[in-house]
Amino acid sequence: MSLIEIPVKLPPDMIRMAEMTAREEDITLGQLVRQVLGQEISRRKNARPPIRADEQLIAPLRARLASDLAQANGWDDLASRLARHDIALREAGGGLAVHRASNGQRLCKASELGFSYARLIKRFGQAFPGHSHSWIADRVLNAQEDCPVIEPWPEARARA
Repeated sequence: MSLIEIPVKLPPDMIRMAEMTAREEDITLGQLVRQVLGQEISRRKNARPPIRADEQLIAPLRARLASDLAQANGWDDLASRLARHDIALREAGGGLAVHRASNGQRLCKASELGFSYARLIKRFGQAFPGHSHSWIADRVLNAQEDCPVIEPWPEARARA
């Protein structure tokens, strides 16, 4: 492998730490820089890109499902309303994704339609049935308990 030399300006503290790390690894500073840079390039190249739905798909879907999403009074009610449109919600990481019920095709995230998982949890008072991240619902439903009550200053209480 042929190497090309490039000038790089680094702060003295960073150079000292890099040299110390290279010594501990029993490699040269150049090898350390190539290794770290190679890892970062690989991480970025192999990172999964976020799955973003096309706005041309989302806008009509949002319009078609908005009233059902807004009027549903529970997860079962929401599921039956969406089923009429051949739509199903499924767990996706820490949230929900919208899928075509008939073939399982992923269409978008529920939040892209304006209904985040946290918002639906608050509205329905419980987690999506079978969602593996139960801690999300616990956090959302208990959020008010974690908020401190802010008392007014004593002078403000005296005036009230």
